[in-house]
Amino acid sequence: MQDREPFEIVKDRTLNIGQPPIPGVQRVVGQGIPLFLVHGHGVDHRILVPLDEVLDATGIFQRIYVDLPGMGQTEALQGAGGLPEIADWLEQLIGAQCGDRPFAMIGNSLGSLLVQEMADRFATQILGMALLAPLVFPSRAERTVPERRVLREDRALLDSLPAHDAEHYAQMAVIQSAENWQRFDNHVLPGIRAVNLRSMVKLSKRYFLNELPVHRANQLACPVVMICGKQDHITGFTDPMKLAARYPAAEIMVIPLAGHNVHLDQPERVAQHLTVWSEKVQGFFLTREL
Repeated sequence: MQDREPFEIVKDRTLNIGQPPIPGVQRVVGQGIPLFLVHGHGVDHRILVPLDEVLDATGIFQRIYVDLPGMGQTEALQGAGGLPEIADWLEQLIGAQCGDRPFAMIGNSLGSLLVQEMADRFATQILGMALLAPLVFPSRAERTVPERRVLREDRALLDSLPAHDAEHYAQMAVIQSAENWQRFDNHVLPGIRAVNLRSMVKLSKRYFLNELPVHRANQLACPVVMICGKQDHITGFTDPMKLAARYPAAEIMVIPLAGHNVHLDQPERVAQHLTVWSEKVQGFFLTREL
C-alpha cells in the first residue's frame, strides 16, 4: 500500500459536511471526520468550546457544536419537550446534518446520555464516543455519587462575585480559584443565563428514556472513553462502569481534584485523554474503510 498520511485518507473520503448548518447547530469548525458535541442540562454548547483547541490540534475532526432545545440559541420544543422528544430531535438533526456518513460524538453530562442513545440509533455510522461526566441514570435516586466536597474554597473570590453568579459557581467548583472561575464565567454562565426556564420545567417532567442504553444487550465496538471527576457529586464515577459490558473498547478515566465540570477543573488531563481517543477514532475509521 502506498504510504500516505492518515488525515489525507480522511480528506479523500470527503467526510466534511459542507452545507450550511441546520437549526440547532451553532458552530461548524475544521475539516475531517464529523464530530458532534452535545452539552448537558441547563447550559449550552459554549461549555464544550474549551475542548476545541485540543480537538483542532489532532487535525482529525470537523467539530459540530449543538445547542439542545430550549438551551442556548435553539428554540424550545412544542408539546411535551421531555427527554424522549429531545432524543428524537437530536436524531433528526444528525440525520439532516450528516446523512449516511460516519461520525463521532462527544457528550457532557445529560449530553453523554443522549450520545449513548444516538450511538444505538446510528450503530452502523458511529465511530467513537467521548463521555465527559457521563450520565447513566436520569433518576437521581438510581445514581451512585460521592458526597459533595469543596476541596479548596476561595471565600474572597465568592464574596467578590454577584450573588447569583457566586451561587452557581459554588455549586459546582471543587477547587475554587480565579483561573477556574474565569473558565466557568466564560463557558458555563452564558448558557445558564440563556436557558428557557419553561422548557426546563417540561424537561423535568419527562426526564427519562423508555429504555436506558445501560439496560440494552447489544455491544458497540467503536472507541469509547468515559472521563469522570472523582469529586463529581452530580453523576459520580462508578455508574459509568456499568456501561463497560456494552462498549468492549471503553476506557474509564477517573480524574482526581475534579467535579462535574471535569474538563474545566482539569483541562490538561482531559486534553490528554481526548487526544488518545481521537487517534483511536481515526484508526477505527481507517480500519473500516480499508
